[in-house]
Amino acid sequence: MKRPRLLAAAMAVPLFGAISAVAVPAATAQPALAGPATEFTVLAKDVGSIATAQQAIRAAGGTVLETNSAVGLIKASAPATGFTERVSSNRAVFGAAKAQVIGSVPKDGKKTKSDNVEKEGRGAAAKKAAANQAAGMDPLDDQLWGLKSVRSDLSRTKQPGSKQVKVGVIDTGVDGTHPDIAPNFDEADSRNFVKDIPFDVNGVEVDGPCEFRGCVDPVNHDDGAHGTHVAGTIAAAANGFGISGVAPNVTLVNIRAGQDSGYFFLQPTVDALTYAGDAGIDVVNMSFYTDPWLYNCTANPADSAAEQAEQRTIIEATQRALNYAHKKGVTMVVALGNQHTDLGAPQPDTTSPDYPANTTHPRTIDNSSCLNLPVEGNHTIGVSSFGPSQKKADYSNYGTEQISVSAPGGFFRDGFGTPWYRTVENEILSAYPKNVGIVDGNIDADGNITEAGLAAGVKKATAPDGRVGYYQWLQGTSMATPHAAGVAALIVSQYGKKSHGEFGLDPDKVQRVLEGTASEIACPVPRTVDYLKEGRDATFTATCQGDPSFNGFYGHGAVDAYAAVTRGSQYLK
Repeated sequence: MKRPRLLAAAMAVPLFGAISAVAVPAATAQPALAGPATEFTVLAKDVGSIATAQQAIRAAGGTVLETNSAVGLIKASAPATGFTERVSSNRAVFGAAKAQVIGSVPKDGKKTKSDNVEKEGRGAAAKKAAANQAAGMDPLDDQLWGLKSVRSDLSRTKQPGSKQVKVGVIDTGVDGTHPDIAPNFDEADSRNFVKDIPFDVNGVEVDGPCEFRGCVDPVNHDDGAHGTHVAGTIAAAANGFGISGVAPNVTLVNIRAGQDSGYFFLQPTVDALTYAGDAGIDVVNMSFYTDPWLYNCTANPADSAAEQAEQRTIIEATQRALNYAHKKGVTMVVALGNQHTDLGAPQPDTTSPDYPANTTHPRTIDNSSCLNLPVEGNHTIGVSSFGPSQKKADYSNYGTEQISVSAPGGFFRDGFGTPWYRTVENEILSAYPKNVGIVDGNIDADGNITEAGLAAGVKKATAPDGRVGYYQWLQGTSMATPHAAGVAALIVSQYGKKSHGEFGLDPDKVQRVLEGTASEIACPVPRTVDYLKEGRDATFTATCQGDPSFNGFYGHGAVDAYAAVTRGSQYLK
């Protein structure tokens, strides 16, 4: 696809002298500035208003730190109180808020979240021709039921993926040194848009002590494990070692926007999306949802005026970033979420805001004015999750309003009444960073799997040359999404073309092929499914609406890699 070597969108903005001041209210009418220096995100009214918004920031007593010129999002520093009211009064500013997290993935020991399901089971033409050579299977692939479910074992005999197709993993990082990821990892194009945060403003641990000087992790490092697991499912190399991914020959790019702990701040997330567009990324995987608000509402009466303004800013900035990436040719595949909720009929929200700690308050959610982001954002492909039996996973969100397709994401409690019930083999096995395994207590300092690791099903592979890789089981829509992202990458590999010297495929065409070739799955009979016998309460009960061609549990169906690369051309006409 497009391959310009551009700088990241977030760049430091120098301060110049003799800048003309913008019109602001008289000093006596402005709120006083007070408190310690704090970071804020300020969204310009539009991209044409960036310079004026920057001036407004300075006039309001702030300092411009970084600017994403693609969407008009500006990071600023100012005293903790009074700044947002001052700067928001300028017409060039859409909104402003204290820097807050806008997305997360669950991680035991750092956060307690309602969707923390991923740990449950633990208690050019010549170039293209060369890339199309069939890929084989790897030793642990017989345990990857999800790989077989999407028929990657068949699709790779025709199209294992092209190296010129790049998949961006917007997550907690990617362990680019893992033996199954290293062959496909592009360190040069990878970026880390976050800085570790040891503690929040209340002294509660967030990421914990920084592992690297300067608190910025290298682009081939992952202290969260989530991003590495996702990357392995997408494109672990078919190299006769460990596991292989759905698209084992495509290129992986770490576009990190998540903290070690799983939080995603507004500026890094927007920067990651716009960078994906500028860097020529073909597909991005987004297995996270927005924080601190599970639902970002424009004017929820339970929220303060400042909180309402913050959410409006998050919505607008995120939508601009999604639009920008789509216009630049990025296919965006997004997890539907793990709250076992019909996104078209959201339940009351008792978990927001979840950052900083102990700030939640109950809210009634109006579907018409509240968005679960990024999955309810523009141009996204929403993915639900099912287990080995193809039963909708108990935790998976659903509903005809946002779903596009479904994919294997793991279901620990699948197979009730059989020996498979409550076994890790019902989940998804993928790459595991050794450093995280050691912290988790699953790997010892000598690289051996501990008793706890054995109980959790952690696996180790050793190559003849001494390379060692580790693997863990996880479940969630976070695990379903990379199966779909891998198929999307195969679609670009198979049907992409050069245009103006760049290789790629329009994301709307990718979506048509992905959905059109998905294997239809009808709603269960009866349509209402409870998970009471699996040990879940009545809040998990779900009703499937729609027909086999499109329904709330499975969307257009389960993604099918072999169908996509063998008969997807009919959806490109």
